[in-house]
Amino acid sequence: MTDIKPENKPIDFGNWVPLKMIVVPAILGLACLLAGLRWWPLLIAAALFCAIAVYFAVAWWLFSARGGNVQDRILELLLEHLPADAAGKVLDIGCGNGALAIKAAQRFPKAAVTGVDYWGKSWDYSIKVCEGNAAACGLSGRVDFRQGSAANLPFADGSFDLVISNLVFHEVRDAADKREPLREALRVLKPGGMFVLQDLFLLEPYFGTPQELQDTLRGWGAGRVEFIRTCDRDFIPGWVKLPFMVGTLAILRGEK
Repeated sequence: MTDIKPENKPIDFGNWVPLKMIVVPAILGLACLLAGLRWWPLLIAAALFCAIAVYFAVAWWLFSARGGNVQDRILELLLEHLPADAAGKVLDIGCGNGALAIKAAQRFPKAAVTGVDYWGKSWDYSIKVCEGNAAACGLSGRVDFRQGSAANLPFADGSFDLVISNLVFHEVRDAADKREPLREALRVLKPGGMFVLQDLFLLEPYFGTPQELQDTLRGWGAGRVEFIRTCDRDFIPGWVKLPFMVGTLAILRGEK
């Protein structure tokens, strides 16, 4: 029997839709349904909570690898906008469970990839999860993981040749202005280095208009800045193109 190499094993990188988004409204819906047997107005709340649970359950299936695989296709879109070949040092800001950092290491065998994340109690991810996923992909020793906040990266100025990130900046809780972590991303990037960042950049209360955001980055030292609307892709169904899902998703790609 032929042995299966670690890098050939499929890795489950989880789902961007937390199960609590399904379970909590489902429980509340059931509770309201039971209470509604005595007081009928609660049946309206029961229907609403059940509808929310169904919405996120279908979204979870759509994002999963066994379902619509939209989550992986969104991540692959970011990877498609990376340089054809990268060497030197690569930083993945907010690496989560290591998915993007690992895929970058697989794509760029000559690069040294570092993933940084705060993790914390709100997430099921940790540095051990990342290291386990990297080992399962045959990348032990090729991807380094560090703990730190995107608002105060634990690296010196100009430490990296390429900075990447996926769905992080709007979640940085220790940054009142969600644009400030973008300044940090540019700080640790070498002059002439490239950044490819994907987030809810069309969410104007957080980032301003696309033109304002591009102007802000240029004011912080970025040269060419390209704005790519991920949310317009045909593989994303319209009913998940809502602001709290992926309806404001876009890529910022440029150089310092």
